[in-house]
Amino acid sequence: MSIPQSGGGPITSYHQLIEYLEAGCKDKQSWRIGTEHEKFGFLTDALTPLPYYGERSIVKILSDLRDDFGWDPILEGDALIGLSKLGANISLEPGGQLELSGAPLTTIHETCDEVNQHLVEVKAVSDRLNVGFIGLGAAPEWHHEQMPILPKGRYKLMTDYMGRVDTHGTQMMYRTCTVQVNLDFGSQEDMVKKFRVALALQPVATAIFANSPFFEGKPNGHKSWRSRIWRNLDKDRTGMLPFVFDEGFGFEAWAEYALDVPMYFVYRDGKYIDALGLSFRDFLKGKLPVLPGEIPTLSDWADHLTTIFPEARIKQFLEMRGADSGPWRNLCALPAFWVGICYNQNSLDAAWDIVKDWDVTFHEDLRVAASVNGLSAIVNNVKMIELARQVTAISHEGLKARAYAGAGGLVPDETHFLNSIHDILEREKSPADDLLDHFHGSWGSDIKKVYEEFSY
Repeated sequence: MSIPQSGGGPITSYHQLIEYLEAGCKDKQSWRIGTEHEKFGFLTDALTPLPYYGERSIVKILSDLRDDFGWDPILEGDALIGLSKLGANISLEPGGQLELSGAPLTTIHETCDEVNQHLVEVKAVSDRLNVGFIGLGAAPEWHHEQMPILPKGRYKLMTDYMGRVDTHGTQMMYRTCTVQVNLDFGSQEDMVKKFRVALALQPVATAIFANSPFFEGKPNGHKSWRSRIWRNLDKDRTGMLPFVFDEGFGFEAWAEYALDVPMYFVYRDGKYIDALGLSFRDFLKGKLPVLPGEIPTLSDWADHLTTIFPEARIKQFLEMRGADSGPWRNLCALPAFWVGICYNQNSLDAAWDIVKDWDVTFHEDLRVAASVNGLSAIVNNVKMIELARQVTAISHEGLKARAYAGAGGLVPDETHFLNSIHDILEREKSPADDLLDHFHGSWGSDIKKVYEEFSY
């Protein structure tokens, strides 16, 4: 989850909302890659979620990372809720999931080095505490009541609201993990094409990286239960967003959509003010009941944009949100997959040619099929495995054309970061398929084996 935004004066004109989004446009040389990934912490003896307080706890992990590796603390009141260093943040999801929000970097080589260094640091401090971390799309057996309660005002408000609007909101907050990639755009036209391709192909990423076939101790009938959860969460702020494919879509249409998403909060003086279900349109008019007469700032607008949760979204960059958290080797593959598609014009055009004629029903059917059947999904005679191979080949060509060398020039490009995807597609087995094979085979249906064999 995002930390509170800062900066920006009062909004005195509707056009400032659009200009804020437009300010994300960058020339191609300035495009960067941001990778975020979440993971569950647990006590290796009890195999229970890591508590927030205590000698073996989230606070202890954060404190040791701060002290041993030079991270700066992020506080809410007196509570340690995150860390920052050199443009990167370590933050906490509602159930204590530890998240790295990486710095904006130029190449996959750099972002993978960042991910690897982070996991090395986390392992160094967690091993001496007998704490483990695991990358799965959903908590394999823990119930809601077992998850730690964090001292974050944003999550307190969200928990209450999620419990009222649909059936799976608190499951998403407390018992799921994802990997996310953030990419830039050069213009409104570039944003629109990237956004449409990103939304259309999120189910392909869901299928490739599916990694949540267990919930509450047993198989759940889905390859990605995390993706299933998102389908019954909050229709006002989730989904495949059919209007993005309408003629004339652009920054103003996104601003109009965002204005109609019910608010969660307003952040003032270090505290979250309850604005659950209220209207940002009223806020613009100075008619927000909880802050009568006050108009929003650009940081309020930036905060509001972080409370929208579709499969892909824009702020001042584009976020890809469709993949489960997974094993170490896959954490570099997801950014490589999307960079290869989006940061080369020929590849982006080729991807658009695949999806441009899909209709609203096909988008949604593909999303559902990806969560249930993963790479085995078939929708309207379109086989997910073949679609995934086709799109990955496009990504591979895009990375090859970028020709960003690594390892001091010894590695000619970034294509090798797709190797774990090539392996998945060759075997036709996502991480979820491998987990189920183990569960029904060598594990003898013992879910606890997952901690021993799949922790970082």
